[in-house]
Amino acid sequence: MTDVLIIGAGGAGLVAALSAREAGATVRIVSKAYPTRSQTSMAQGGINAALANSGEDSVQLHIEDTIKAAQGLASESAIEYLCREGVHAVEWLDRIGVPFSRNEAGEIAQRRLGGASAERACHAQDYTGLKVLHTLYDQCNAMGIEFVNERFLLDYIIDEDDEGVRSASGATVLDLKSGEVEEYRAKTVIIATGGYSRIYHKHSTNATGTTGDGLAAAVRAGAKLSDMEFIQFHPTALKHSAILISESARGAGGHLLNAKKERFTDELAPRDVVARAILEEMEKGGEVFLDIRHLGEEFIDEELPQERKLAKLYEGIDPVHDLIPIRPVAHYTMGGIEVDAASETAIKGLYAAGECANHNVHGANRLGGNSLLEPIVFGKQAGRNAAHAAERNSEESLPNDQLVKDQDFIRAMMAFTNEIDFYQKHESMGDLFYDNVGIVRDDTGMKAVLDNVRQIQKELRFMGPKDKSRRYNTNLMEFIEFGNMVELAEIVLVSAISRNESRGAHFRSDAPHRLDEHFGAHTITWREDGVLRADLKA
Repeated sequence: MTDVLIIGAGGAGLVAALSAREAGATVRIVSKAYPTRSQTSMAQGGINAALANSGEDSVQLHIEDTIKAAQGLASESAIEYLCREGVHAVEWLDRIGVPFSRNEAGEIAQRRLGGASAERACHAQDYTGLKVLHTLYDQCNAMGIEFVNERFLLDYIIDEDDEGVRSASGATVLDLKSGEVEEYRAKTVIIATGGYSRIYHKHSTNATGTTGDGLAAAVRAGAKLSDMEFIQFHPTALKHSAILISESARGAGGHLLNAKKERFTDELAPRDVVARAILEEMEKGGEVFLDIRHLGEEFIDEELPQERKLAKLYEGIDPVHDLIPIRPVAHYTMGGIEVDAASETAIKGLYAAGECANHNVHGANRLGGNSLLEPIVFGKQAGRNAAHAAERNSEESLPNDQLVKDQDFIRAMMAFTNEIDFYQKHESMGDLFYDNVGIVRDDTGMKAVLDNVRQIQKELRFMGPKDKSRRYNTNLMEFIEFGNMVELAEIVLVSAISRNESRGAHFRSDAPHRLDEHFGAHTITWREDGVLRADLKA
């Protein structure tokens, strides 16, 4: 039996693995994709740490900026922990070999991102997440950590003792190569499966695998989710492909221009403010552009090489000479699995870190540059705590029929008819979400989408996979992913409809004001006897 089982091989999962291994635990990482393909690789702009290498800054300023961005919906103690540990996190990444860009003094280079009061984002050109990820992966391999790839998460194995205490003891997965359902038992489990913004389909910067599988399985296991209505829209994605153009382009001095080629907003305001400003310009019937031409070819090739390549590849333009057509799309999910100050969920021995978890540090609007910081800081915490908890747990496994249940589940999925194309349903659901549960929302539009989602739930049995083969049946995997997204879509909508106010990334045109006396609390959702429940918690 493994001490610590980690589901997901992105930044949070790899850091958790290193932390648990350093604490003496045996570690196994299970992932549906290969580690270097995780969403962490797309975090381009930088990772926040108050090093003050590029001017005046302090941990206190970082704390204040993060609290301000969170719009009254975050834990100040959790934010203080994040920001204070941030300095150590970046110093640790530097020591293990992340090739950060350097200033003239040879120190780690830093740039200012939106909502920040100082140049704080430590970066490796505009490939920061990719270089962090590859370095972490190299370290895991050097420490002999076991990777089990191409395994799709089905459910967590939850034991219940004679006193009714429920604890995690592993997970069931679908082996994509063989088509067999497997179980992996462990003393503790860490969820590090990323966010859920592919609910928005083509209106998201995220990879196609960002389908919220870890969150959906957590709900089925009895964990709670919180603040699922808070979804951040990145202001600058390429217009036609939704490929991310990093905030580093604006941090370096890029301008946002409307159809008249006029600047219309503060480019480094918080992301919710900039995204709404862009939407207003688009609704006037005009395009919006990002302009970095004035930065010069030498600077762009040195500091923003990836942005130039992406614009050429996906938009057919060269930003050295051309304006970049952009639009805001879903980018980051602030909500997630509710965890405590030790990164543990409501289920004993089940931990969560990274974008899938809600550590109450982002609140209603994440500060740019904190997305890479969160998985490092809380991945370390989750790994360490899971390893220590594993020391106290017995080697014995209680009898559990989760494996049999999921074998039956796969057989049932394969028996579904395919009268309805779930790919088309996903695309239409994504369009509905973008138009009605996007940057600006209202009660009528969200309730209409909720009706649509609940109709999809009723029709799932008619949307089964066409491919009935066993080996590498990606059609089956994508159908299960779609089911997870539909489950989470309902939770997002119920949470968003119940929050009858505007706060950060959740902006309602029919309730445009923030109401602290009623909604200065978190939306909590869970399932009880198969029924979705929701509540507010201070």
